[in-house]
Amino acid sequence: MEGCDAVIHAAAVYEVGIPASERQSMREANIGGTERVLGAALEAKIAKVVYVSTVGIFGNTNGQIVDESYEHQGEFLSEYEKTKWEAHQVAKRLIGEGLPCVIVQPGGVYGPGDTSSVGALLDQFLSGKMPLIPFPELGMCLTHVEDIAGGIILALDKGVAGETYIISGPVTTVREAIGIVAAETGKKAPKRALPTRLMKALTPIGPLVGKIMGQPPNLRELIASADGVTFWANHDKATKELGYQPRGLEEGLRATLAAEGKLPAGTASA
Repeated sequence: MEGCDAVIHAAAVYEVGIPASERQSMREANIGGTERVLGAALEAKIAKVVYVSTVGIFGNTNGQIVDESYEHQGEFLSEYEKTKWEAHQVAKRLIGEGLPCVIVQPGGVYGPGDTSSVGALLDQFLSGKMPLIPFPELGMCLTHVEDIAGGIILALDKGVAGETYIISGPVTTVREAIGIVAAETGKKAPKRALPTRLMKALTPIGPLVGKIMGQPPNLRELIASADGVTFWANHDKATKELGYQPRGLEEGLRATLAAEGKLPAGTASA
C-alpha cells in the first residue's frame, strides 16, 4: 500500500450452503482478510478506504425494505452472513481507531460471467434444467455488477469517511427474476415451486442431492437462508448523497443476456 492514494477491499468468499469443513477458511478470508487489509491501510495512513460489505449482514428482513440503520436480528442463517457481519464490525472498529473508511453494502450481484448462486440459477433455467422453481419467494435486491462497481467508485470519490451506503438494485424475488429472463428469451418459466419439505427430507444426503440438483452440499444451511427469506434494502441514501442510480432489473438482465449471447437471434438489446 506504500504510495497508494486509496484502498478498496472487496475480497471475500461468497457461498451459501458450505459444509462445516469449509467454515474456517471462510472465516479466515472474510474476517481475517478484512482485519489484515484494513489494519494495513490504517498503519500505512491511506487517505481514503472503501470496504465492501453486503446487505446480507442484515439477515432476514422479514419482508421489510430496510436502510443503513437496520440491525441484524435473530440467528445467523449462514456462515457467509455471520462472517460478513463480523467483518463489518471489524471495519467499524477500525474506523473508530482513525481509519478514513467508507462502507458500502451491495445487494445480490449479477452480470455477464456470473459464477455466483444467482448466475447458476439463471443458467439452470436457461439450459432447461429447472422444472420447478427453488425458493421462488426468496427476496433479493439484484444489482448489476457494473452498477456496484460504479457505486464503489462514487463512495471513494464522494463518500464521507465513517458513513455506510447501501448500493443495491431493485427489490425483487427469484420468481420475478426468472419471469423476466423467460420473457426476454422466449422460454417458459416454471409455475410451480420445488417443495421445501422435499429438500428438508433430503438434507441427510445433501452432498449427493446437491450434485444432482445443482445445489451446494449443505442443504440445511441453504434452506435456512432462502426459504421465504428477504434480503431487502433501499439505496435512498446513496442516491441522495453520492448520485448512485442503479439500472432497472429488466434492463440489467437484458444486457447480461445480450453480453452472454443468450438472447434470441434478432433481439435488440437496450
